[in-house]
Amino acid sequence: MILSKRYRILRRSPAIRSMVAETHLEPAQLIAPLFVTEGKDIREPILSMPGYFRLSVDELIKEAKELWGLGVKSVLLFAKIPDELKDNTGKEALNPEGLMQRAIRTLKHNLPELCVMTDVALDPYSTYGHDGIVENGEIVNDKTVEVLAQMSVSHAEAGADFVAPSDMMDGRIGAIRQALEQQGYHQTGIMAYSAKYASCLYGPFRDALDSAPGFGDKKTYQMDVANSREALKEVFQDIEEGADIVMVKPAVAYLDIIHAVKQQVLVPVSAYHVSGEYAMIKAAAQMGWLDEEKAILEILTSIRRAGADLIATYFAKQAAQLLQG
Repeated sequence: MILSKRYRILRRSPAIRSMVAETHLEPAQLIAPLFVTEGKDIREPILSMPGYFRLSVDELIKEAKELWGLGVKSVLLFAKIPDELKDNTGKEALNPEGLMQRAIRTLKHNLPELCVMTDVALDPYSTYGHDGIVENGEIVNDKTVEVLAQMSVSHAEAGADFVAPSDMMDGRIGAIRQALEQQGYHQTGIMAYSAKYASCLYGPFRDALDSAPGFGDKKTYQMDVANSREALKEVFQDIEEGADIVMVKPAVAYLDIIHAVKQQVLVPVSAYHVSGEYAMIKAAAQMGWLDEEKAILEILTSIRRAGADLIATYFAKQAAQLLQG
């Protein structure tokens, strides 16, 4: 048989496949989400996220240093707040000596070159477990945005490189940018959760922070899973209001959204490979149904191939180790 084209030539060996690969995955493209909790010498397992932990600030530093050594240059912080400090106003979120603020300062003191990103939302601080202030059973938008802007300034004061609003309130990116500018934090970036869907895949994360909604769901502010054009509207508005990076969340079930966003914008696009996506791989691997290491690299590469410049993933450390090996 005489063929004019034999595509298998470019697949013949690892060296050739690497040479012509269209998509590359590197540790520096990964963001490691980290959960910080009160106490000392605490490395508390999260049962629904095998291999992941809530860390006291001292353990957080150790973890960040290990990640840095593996080439992971960015972390995304989430704080588990004691129940007695939760309310319906976000008061503790603004505490300059709060857990998040202390964690930021300690990280930047110990690893000044590390890119520290911080979650901005009220659900970890709320008695209701919602991302905003609740009035008469409704999550109110504008009052929540005021607190989110103050919260962002508080994180900037502590040394955060990026604030990452994950709440999906209308207008919060513009309000945060204005507040940062007014307070002189001109170099603090905003990574906006621009297209965050009301997904069923956040359950383990909510276990980690004890932040499940106490009533109803989050469908009045997070996006409908059926919609794609709406994602572009949200992304365009966030960029117009001052977002430096836009995010699509979740990742694997929304590769089409990542691709569509990447085709339309000039700012970096991040994707969040969420806790449920992590837990599914872990569970299947524990059952012997798939090869965990191969699954990690294949799925993260697919997110990059769809168009994500950055990936927040609970596999950041494991993937970096695999990539180095």
